[in-house]
Amino acid sequence: MRIVDLEVRCCSATETVLAGDTFRGGHGVDGLEFLVLTLKTDAGLSASSFGFAARSARGSGELAVAGLKPLLIGRNAFDREAIWKDFRTADRWWNHLPIYSYGPADICLWLLGAQAAGQPLFEYLGAARRELPVYCSSLVLADAAAYQAEAQAVRDAGFKAYKTHPPGRSLAEDIDIHIGVREAVGDDFALMADPVAPYTLEEAVRFGRELERLGYLWLEEPLPDEAFSALRELTRVLDIPVVGTEVLAKHPYSVAECVATRVVDAVRADVSWTGGITGVLKTARLAEAFHMNCEIHTTIMHPLELVNLHVGAAVANNSYFELLTPVEQFAFGLKEPISIDDGIATLPSGPGLGIELDWDLIDRATYKVL
Repeated sequence: MRIVDLEVRCCSATETVLAGDTFRGGHGVDGLEFLVLTLKTDAGLSASSFGFAARSARGSGELAVAGLKPLLIGRNAFDREAIWKDFRTADRWWNHLPIYSYGPADICLWLLGAQAAGQPLFEYLGAARRELPVYCSSLVLADAAAYQAEAQAVRDAGFKAYKTHPPGRSLAEDIDIHIGVREAVGDDFALMADPVAPYTLEEAVRFGRELERLGYLWLEEPLPDEAFSALRELTRVLDIPVVGTEVLAKHPYSVAECVATRVVDAVRADVSWTGGITGVLKTARLAEAFHMNCEIHTTIMHPLELVNLHVGAAVANNSYFELLTPVEQFAFGLKEPISIDDGIATLPSGPGLGIELDWDLIDRATYKVL
């Protein structure tokens, strides 16, 4: 089954507006840019995947076409491992693509295999389970009251945990927010914190100690992912698990030191930023060999989240399925919603993704085809 064409659509979900205060630094997103990659084969099968596009789908798409088309056209679609290794070589020598470029192509290769086998993707990968508990992650909110209200809404909707992305304006404010969220949801509801690297090591220790007192489940990315020595010391002195590595390029090689020398207590990976399904599987297996979890990270848009769900069901060392909240803001691109009941996501049973992409929405959102 040989690849005969790669199509890349540059898209914008104009109705999805993320205000300036959603992100630290105040830079909003007016229309969420994304890619849709499609691989076509000489066997008549094709597979498509959404792709992250940062600020510019056209810019990201043109890079993807230039870097991936020569790598993929004419190749056997089942040669995923060979293509993965060839991409790594080509990327080192000349391409130097963003970390999200290869993921959609790799997803398509796995989907082609699952479709040819007539299996749901997670079964084709090797099922470890058929459902996963769901937690919701905040955007950056205005104040402590907003986090409290959202945490209560997440709990009341039946989700199994809530994770904060605090403003990071000051350590004192972030601590107050996390105290307030714990008070709002009670002692028995699972909470996590992801401050996205705003602290010094000393501040991270103080913040972590407070989270320990409040019974938070983990502390994610309190320092930059590449700050190995500081993270290793933080991991050593804190009892709460420290989680990181989601933005390190070149998984699994870049996280091998983090796993082997316990830079963090658990690593992060996802099918968008980690090199597709292949990258997540490699990172998860590496972590598993060291009795470490690989907590799969949100991919924002639900067609990619669905791929994450399949991979999360195929590995045993991942705790939850993560969705950004408000959930409905990012639940576009699929003809049917991901099945979630009482905070438990159930895997679809159809071949490949198991849920069709919403091509009417994709057509409306497409502004350039490459």
